[in-house]
Amino acid sequence: MPSTLDALLTSLEAAKGRFGRGASAHTQAILEQLSRHQFRDPKSLIRFHESLLFLRAFPQSRSVVAKIERLLDTFHKRIEKLRELGTDMSVFDDFDTSGIAGTTMQDALNFDAARWLARRIPRNVEIAWDDYEEERAMGSTWPRFIPLLSEDADVEANIPWRSWLDSARGRERDLEWLIRRFEQLPVSNRQRAELYDSLRIPLRWRLENLKISRSRNWTQPRQFYYHGAPLLVRSQVSLTRELAQAAPRLARVSRREGQSVMDKIRAVMAVRYRELYGTTLGDPNSVVRARLGRGVVMYFWNLPADRRLPLRAYVAGFTLKNGVPINYIEAIGLCEWIEVGFNTFYTYRQGETAWIYAQALRCLCAFTGATTISVYPYQIGQNNDEALDSGAFWFYRKLGFRSGSSDLEQLARREEQKIAANPQYRTPKKTLRRLAEAHMFYELGRADPASVSAQGVWDTFSTRNLGLRVNRRMAREFGGDSEDIRRASTIDVSRALGINLSRRNFAEREAFENWSLVLALIPDLSHWTPQEKKWAAEVIRSQAGPNEMHYLRLARHHLRLRKELLRLGSKQ
Repeated sequence: MPSTLDALLTSLEAAKGRFGRGASAHTQAILEQLSRHQFRDPKSLIRFHESLLFLRAFPQSRSVVAKIERLLDTFHKRIEKLRELGTDMSVFDDFDTSGIAGTTMQDALNFDAARWLARRIPRNVEIAWDDYEEERAMGSTWPRFIPLLSEDADVEANIPWRSWLDSARGRERDLEWLIRRFEQLPVSNRQRAELYDSLRIPLRWRLENLKISRSRNWTQPRQFYYHGAPLLVRSQVSLTRELAQAAPRLARVSRREGQSVMDKIRAVMAVRYRELYGTTLGDPNSVVRARLGRGVVMYFWNLPADRRLPLRAYVAGFTLKNGVPINYIEAIGLCEWIEVGFNTFYTYRQGETAWIYAQALRCLCAFTGATTISVYPYQIGQNNDEALDSGAFWFYRKLGFRSGSSDLEQLARREEQKIAANPQYRTPKKTLRRLAEAHMFYELGRADPASVSAQGVWDTFSTRNLGLRVNRRMAREFGGDSEDIRRASTIDVSRALGINLSRRNFAEREAFENWSLVLALIPDLSHWTPQEKKWAAEVIRSQAGPNEMHYLRLARHHLRLRKELLRLGSKQ
């Protein structure tokens, strides 16, 4: 058994790949020695922490889990001892290793995330006034809440902002008071969030030994999966085989469990300095759960009607491995096409990532009905050095993805020939950066021929292309006036489809206005058959309905609408 701290930590890190007879006992012996060690170096303590979390997600035995949980449950004490020694604590604020129990975090969160955090840990979160000097923003917004503040804010210098706030809030905490004021504004949820976000208020929260910390935000699974054999690696995973299996069962959970899932993912993201549209604004009524084996459980959900995207449907999700959150997932799409973002947290990237990614795609295809899967250029290295360094392009390529660019596809094939001729060859970073200039695609072989054309029809499609077309029309025909183009498009499209908008609710009218901007670009819309017009109206109405996935399926089966979307949204 090694005796130095570095050797012990190296041995513990090696235990991530040690399985079989004696592996659990060996790991426990190392943990026992490390548990008695007094850490004085923060980087060594982080190494210890990350290894503990990995082994909690991918344990060798029940006894290893119990020992790890005891160590993690007291980790805040080790952090406090470092603080008492006068250690520089900034190392614990790194993007990949933040959120350890006992540390303090600071960030300017959006309104919904700030409101959630203030309610979740009210005594541990505060406004970081010492790092806030946005006087212009305060002067523009605070007079809405504080009577006569404009008497100072509009004309004076050196305004005592805190004094004004303290006099107005009484005994209530300043953050809670501000959030309640924003909640009472007679504006839409989007406008409320925009006003708050314009202030860029930095919040500071102390994690202490709270359950939301990364050290403790694991839960007890219904049944543990213990690893007695080496973890699955990418070469053992066939995406074709995985996607050819029967669709996983997606069980709709109760609203109460759905709200618990939302609270879980918000905590997971907050302690990692991450904000994702769908994790902050997810609809607890839409949550589904999939149990996929090997200790893996995934949750997926959509957006509430008032926060949906103008055209595309949205899915977010995350994975629990033996009760430990190890990644987050995002899918945005239209008809049978979805763009998928998949981010495994740094700590768990050695843990069966390819197999878990394949399960995420199985779930997404079952949930959305998608048959064309696209990967964002960012995921494979566009403006993302981490993805370039990890060779993310080859991760997807070896799973069967192809480039959406014919030139880059040829480049990828030439690189494959070089690797086949020389196994020691490594693709230069410059080449990987070129390969990351286009989306990558995977089309399911069992696609529905009634809704999907030949391979590659979505290669150059983007809703951004649709938006740019609309904006060029606005500049050309409406003098750049967004209200004019919305009004004219709504009138023209409602007349072409024979729709009376007075019978629609607010969300349905908003959805129709957004779609009208695109449908107004179709020159022969008024000549569609009555059935095609009726179905188009149903597609648009469903976009504001209770089930966002129903909207996605309706759009996929309207073949003429789908054809026009592809024509207008693809690069010419």
